Amino acid sequence: MTMQDKQAWSGRFNEPVAELVKRYTASVEFDRRLALFDIQGSLAHAQMLTSCNIISAQDLKDIQRGLAQIENEIISGDFEWSLDLEDVHLNIEKRLTALVGDAGKRLHTGRSRNDQVATDVRLYLRHAIDELHGLIRALQSAIVDLATHHMHTIMPGFTHLQVAQPVSFAHHLMAYFEMLKRDAERFADCRKRVNRLPLGAAALAGTSYPIKREYVAELLNFDGVCENSLDAVSDRDFAIEFIAAGALVMTHLSRLSEELILWMSPRFGFIDIADRFCTGSSIMPQKKNPDVPELVRGKTGRVSGHLVALLTLMKGQPLAYNKDNQEDKEPLFDTVDTLTQTLRIYADMMGGITVKPEAMRNAALQGYATATDLADYLVKKGLPFRDAHEAVALAVRFAVERNCDLSELKLEELQQFSALIEQDIYGVLTLEGSLAARNHTGGTAPQQVEAAIARARKYLGM
Repeated sequence: MTMQDKQAWSGRFNEPVAELVKRYTASVEFDRRLALFDIQGSLAHAQMLTSCNIISAQDLKDIQRGLAQIENEIISGDFEWSLDLEDVHLNIEKRLTALVGDAGKRLHTGRSRNDQVATDVRLYLRHAIDELHGLIRALQSAIVDLATHHMHTIMPGFTHLQVAQPVSFAHHLMAYFEMLKRDAERFADCRKRVNRLPLGAAALAGTSYPIKREYVAELLNFDGVCENSLDAVSDRDFAIEFIAAGALVMTHLSRLSEELILWMSPRFGFIDIADRFCTGSSIMPQKKNPDVPELVRGKTGRVSGHLVALLTLMKGQPLAYNKDNQEDKEPLFDTVDTLTQTLRIYADMMGGITVKPEAMRNAALQGYATATDLADYLVKKGLPFRDAHEAVALAVRFAVERNCDLSELKLEELQQFSALIEQDIYGVLTLEGSLAARNHTGGTAPQQVEAAIARARKYLGM
């Protein structure tokens, strides 16, 4: 084995790594996406080493020059990645040494690949969270835009997928705005724990060099440092927390997807999704399949699986770093990719939805959606709620037997269930009357929905 062929750590070993082992343990095929973050961390590390008089000012200049060239090569696609060099870090280090000589070898002073990769992943994830925050807001904006046009569009609200009470379509949509708002808050909270610097923990115990970790944290815009070197290099709870938050985003979008799929079905016929988000059938020419929401529903299981994978990955590891942790990256990267693609396409898809108000209104008239309003009417007249509930249940049964809505019953027919019912009941039994009665914060009354949309627009800066 020549010096050129040796690994950075090969001095301890008497024989080279087997080719099968080399391929099995290498991570460069997927961790190369950390390259620019690795360079960012290395530049800050080199600057700190110079400020602490650990390497010379000339070494720093050479390192900066070499890393700038490597960055350009990576961005242009001219960088040559080598499986023999295992990972992104050794690939960059080897190229840097070829470009600037001994200065490149001095860059690794006072650090280990253990704290280096933990830093790279945190830099990458911080960047990803910031991008996802913008994508969530874009989807929220699309939801608000659609809701703005449908504050008076009435649809059935469901429980158990049975018609329950009438709501406006805008009110229904704004429920997802609120879910996404909490999702954004979770990512923002997660970012606080991501934004701690592991660099300086070295392999596990810190370093004997007189480094200044806080200076590196300042250069990289971290909020502080990881305060225990063992913890800094070994835990991936910040990645687990991120994927947990991502799984909730996907769960919320999966629920919305399920509704879009149902609503597009001819059995509902509430909406139509733009053709560009659907496909046809190879055998049934009439079909228009909602492929995008179906795939979102499917990809939700993928992200939930990544969460379980990382929890399982960490559960049996003793301190400190173990090679197991190499397996954290693919689930993390795929979660970021899945969230990014899903949020982007979803915002576009929401803007391409055609709403069918008449179908929604007809459905709201079919399931005795105003029955609760009749019960509330009787309670306001002095009847105890349980008695009112029983009276309305009997009235509904009576209407079912006659195949008509409660609002279509004659006054004398309604009065056989309670003498408290008077002519003003017909204003209560309309869909519009039902919505208007829910006039409190969070209710479905049009003026409350309008206020909710106004708050959302202010939140989004629209």
